Amino acid sequence: MGVEHGGKTYRIRAKKVRTLLTVLALHAGRTVSWDTLVSELWADKDLANSRNALHANAARLRKLLESWDLEGHPDELVLTANNSYLLNLPQDATDAARFLRLAGRGAELLRTDPERAGEVLNEALSLWRGPALLDAGEGLLCRSTAAQLEERLMTLREDLVMVKLHTGGEREAIADLQELVVAHPGRERFSEQLMIALYRCGRQSEALDTYQRTRAWLRSELGLDVGRSLRELYQSVLAQDPVLDART
Repeated sequence: MGVEHGGKTYRIRAKKVRTLLTVLALHAGRTVSWDTLVSELWADKDLANSRNALHANAARLRKLLESWDLEGHPDELVLTANNSYLLNLPQDATDAARFLRLAGRGAELLRTDPERAGEVLNEALSLWRGPALLDAGEGLLCRSTAAQLEERLMTLREDLVMVKLHTGGEREAIADLQELVVAHPGRERFSEQLMIALYRCGRQSEALDTYQRTRAWLRSELGLDVGRSLRELYQSVLAQDPVLDART
């Protein structure tokens, strides 16, 4: 967790201050109640004088932000109002918000303009710096938001593969998908995409093997069978269904 401004990156060493800024940044431009912030900073711990401790950390955050002299931003970045705090910045000032906006826009463009969709999706991916909200704290809000961002990253990767499948980039997609299937063996969508890419490159037997490996992993590790979509794709590959060659 850090702040970038004017080509510089500012790091926050104090854990509680870092968590406080993270939660406020996730709600940039909106108020966050003191109770929510206390819960995030101290999780399930019953802290005496928690409000005073929160105010002390807010004062440390204000002092830190002022010391960085963030030219072009409001003089007072952390505001207090109605038993709450507010980070005085637009929502799109955070990487997380920009990532979600661009990922959503790229997904919308996928069917109508896949090349432009790829540009937008790669712009979103460029904002990803590592595990979501790393060192942001153990509070429920931070953990749940991190999980949501990680899941959105997976769907973005699926969308980027679809761009390649729409634009004739199957051979390039295969290498990426083979890594993704190994890293996420239970994510059937990656297996489906790999099967399609392999089939279109004349590697039908490898496409069928991908199905069998995915099915075996799901049965042995989770006690589940593959989903309907993957089963139907397997049958299509067996039958050499012409629809598999369609890029729309």
